[in-house]
Amino acid sequence: MLIADVCIYMSLFMLFQTPCGHNFCLKCFQKWIGQGKRTCAKCRSTVPPKMASQPRINSTLVSVIRMAKLSKSNAAAGPPKVFHFIHNQDRPDKAFTTERAQKAGKANAASGKIFVTVPPDHFGPITAENDPDRNQGVLVGECWEDRLECRQWGAHLPHVAGIAGQSNYGAQSVALSGGYEDDEDHGEWFLYTGRSHKEKRSSYAPEKGVRYDGVYRIEKCWRKVGIQGFKVCRYLFVRCDNEPAPWTSDEHGDRPRPLPAISELKKATDIFERKESPLWDFDEEGSRWKWKKAPPPSKKPANAADLEEGKRTRKAIRHSRKLSTRERLLKEFGCLICQQVMSLPVTTPCAHNFCKSCFEAAFTGKTAIRERNKGGRTLRSQKNILNCPSCPTDISDFLQDLQVNRELMDVIESLKQKSEENEEPAEEEPMNGLEESTDLGSSDEKTGKKTENVDPKDDLENALPNCEEERTSKRRKVDTAQVGDDDL
Repeated sequence: MLIADVCIYMSLFMLFQTPCGHNFCLKCFQKWIGQGKRTCAKCRSTVPPKMASQPRINSTLVSVIRMAKLSKSNAAAGPPKVFHFIHNQDRPDKAFTTERAQKAGKANAASGKIFVTVPPDHFGPITAENDPDRNQGVLVGECWEDRLECRQWGAHLPHVAGIAGQSNYGAQSVALSGGYEDDEDHGEWFLYTGRSHKEKRSSYAPEKGVRYDGVYRIEKCWRKVGIQGFKVCRYLFVRCDNEPAPWTSDEHGDRPRPLPAISELKKATDIFERKESPLWDFDEEGSRWKWKKAPPPSKKPANAADLEEGKRTRKAIRHSRKLSTRERLLKEFGCLICQQVMSLPVTTPCAHNFCKSCFEAAFTGKTAIRERNKGGRTLRSQKNILNCPSCPTDISDFLQDLQVNRELMDVIESLKQKSEENEEPAEEEPMNGLEESTDLGSSDEKTGKKTENVDPKDDLENALPNCEEERTSKRRKVDTAQVGDDDL
């Protein structure tokens, strides 16, 4: 039970713990110390001077209790909002609007059916094997009426943003629909800024609609102050496609060419130029561009053409999310030494948590006092400085009387027990020749037994007492036995 020992309320977003193992709200502790008292308000144990002057909040308990409070507030808010979802197989061939649209037009239109089977983070050309309807892929020079139709063929998925990609993974496509005044488009190469402030017409742009121009590769990037006075990032894109560009009459695609001379590099900063061999490169033997190394692996699932396959994919994603939630809850109670869930947790004055065994092993062979002698004479003993395994704080006094954090240990044991109960499969024998149901949340018509899907956040919430929302003038304790299932 995690209750502050002074105000007996769960203002645990600022929970502080003394070396003797008692919990206090930070404001209550500071008020107690402000009265000139240097002992624990519960057991009168001496509080170290450094802890009294600079108390540290236990971030582990704060983060876990925050999740418990959020899950409780979400449950009290009523049923979740219903989100309308249409499977790709059920979408029409064109972008559409429904009666729920606030405004008419393509601004609030929903995407039509995605015709290709590439994942959203696909790099490189879209080939015929990913085009089950036409069996030709997305060809260079292919045009669409608008960005929504372009999205349906996987050339550029976002219908508003100019960059399709992720900062930690890469950009799959860019749309040259507008840019800064100093952007340059030379067809086979262009300078891209990545922001759209003014509509700028390029000589290589189509008369209307959206056009796919092929595969480009970033060769350089740098920073500079643009014409408009903003410091911007600049990228040099160079075309490297096997098909000829839409604005040329060549019969073959691009060939390796020297990089253009960029005059603005003289005033640029943070210049980066690719030096290692690229993944997508020109093959001299085959006289074509191809993946010389393995392409970046996809991190997102592709649109499944089979409905059953799509159901299995979504079920696997939901299952992985549940596991990740449970692992995330237990990770909050991880020991900083062994990286496992803490056993007999110990909280240091600097608010770091460790297993008791790991913590004691870290100081094996070290003593708090160092005996000194010189020339046969015994000198005065000297105190050793024993630093925390995670920070430079001296915790030599704390090691003299090591106390297990009982409140934290109870929460960990309760959470682990409930987590293990949820993971145990049903081992009951089948009745009347019926097969056992392994699907969580399914019910047996013969026995009337039903197994429910339990959210790991509910486990944490059940492990903690009910939070007090209003403060009264009387001191009162929270009895977890009075908290019913309907309140959680």
